[in-house]
Amino acid sequence: MRQGLERTQDRLLTGELKKSGLFLFAGASALALFVSAVPAANAQYVTKQEFDAYKKSQPEVTWKGAPRISSEDGKFQFKVRGRLNVDYDGIDQDESITGDPDVSSVELRRARIGVEGVVFYDVAYKFEVDFAGDNTSVKDAYLRYTGLPVDITIGNFKPYNSLDELISGNYITFMERAAFVEAFRLDRLIGLGLSYDENKHWTLSAGVFATTPEGDQTEFYEDGTTFSSRLTVAPINEKGKVVHLGASVRQRDAAGDPRNDAENLFRYRARGADLHLADRFIATPYIGESDTFWGLEGAVVLGSFSLQGEYSQNRVEVAPGIANADPTYTGWYVGANWFLTGESRPYKNGVFGRVKVKDPVFDGSGGWGAWQIAGRYDVLDLSDQADKITAGGVVTCSACGEQVTWLLGVNWHLNDYTRLMLNVNQSEIDGGVNDGAEITGVGMRAQVDW
Repeated sequence: MRQGLERTQDRLLTGELKKSGLFLFAGASALALFVSAVPAANAQYVTKQEFDAYKKSQPEVTWKGAPRISSEDGKFQFKVRGRLNVDYDGIDQDESITGDPDVSSVELRRARIGVEGVVFYDVAYKFEVDFAGDNTSVKDAYLRYTGLPVDITIGNFKPYNSLDELISGNYITFMERAAFVEAFRLDRLIGLGLSYDENKHWTLSAGVFATTPEGDQTEFYEDGTTFSSRLTVAPINEKGKVVHLGASVRQRDAAGDPRNDAENLFRYRARGADLHLADRFIATPYIGESDTFWGLEGAVVLGSFSLQGEYSQNRVEVAPGIANADPTYTGWYVGANWFLTGESRPYKNGVFGRVKVKDPVFDGSGGWGAWQIAGRYDVLDLSDQADKITAGGVVTCSACGEQVTWLLGVNWHLNDYTRLMLNVNQSEIDGGVNDGAEITGVGMRAQVDW
């Protein structure tokens, strides 16, 4: 009996110890959980002011072809930009008349990389370099102050002339611009410009520039001066419905005191069939010591259909040592295009911009992209007073003539930033040594920009 009582006491003692151990373990675990939860509990209580301050300290990233990085308040912005145009040109240059063989070649028409951004809200900048043709050339390189009703731009940029010239090469309808743009050299110059575009129905711009392009600045001791101005009016400016009217003028004087026998007078010429790899079949010699350009613009957008045209004249003062002449050269075009898939050309600040593709092509989308068909009739006349210029006995205006070009095009926009282009063009030459020549070409382009 005594042994049984001892066994009962042992069981009771053991049970109590086990219960005590369980209580001790449970208490220690609860204490550990409480202690570990304190930092987490403290961490989850962040004030709205602290969160807003943190958010403002982080950059915002948006995508427009490439990432655009900006501070939350918009005080600073930065974006890498660029474009790539890969072209093929096949051109029948009517060798029996012109003496120039046919062309079948590819090229990197544009291969650009650059940056753009904003500093302290009101100072915008842009810098872009083109590496096409195994050469390096500076394109847009400017800073712009936007803190006033009138923007102030200083650097290398396009003077204010011609709708076709001022539309970015990313958005023009055909592979190349109208012939007069090249012939009258409406291209980037170093200068200062003022522009107003706060009202969606009109813009006004004016600037003063050096005459010599950026790449030729070291060729002259004394540069010329170029003045440029443009006015646009859009009495109708709605989404899918636009009426654009514009006029521009440019006056320039040739550079003086050249170095190393550099040619300082102006000449006028354009490539056949409006294709970049074609030769030039109408051209003047170096004759102009000054010239005055003026041009008129018009465009209409009605939904998917668009019509655009320009007329220009360039009156040339021939250097007295060459001839007693002052020819007036003319260039004009009219073109139409239609989006089969329903898109419309967007318009802002006096120019047309990036098309928004309704149904882009990408993996698994089943989209068709945007399809556009277009036609253009393009005329350049460099024949005026050719006999008088030749009669001066210093130069021969043997290639001074007229070029008339028909163009048909199809553009396939895969998305907002990528498109494939096909142009079929033909030029007819009237006058000069290439009189009667017909230059026929096919151009193709694969394009992407960011």
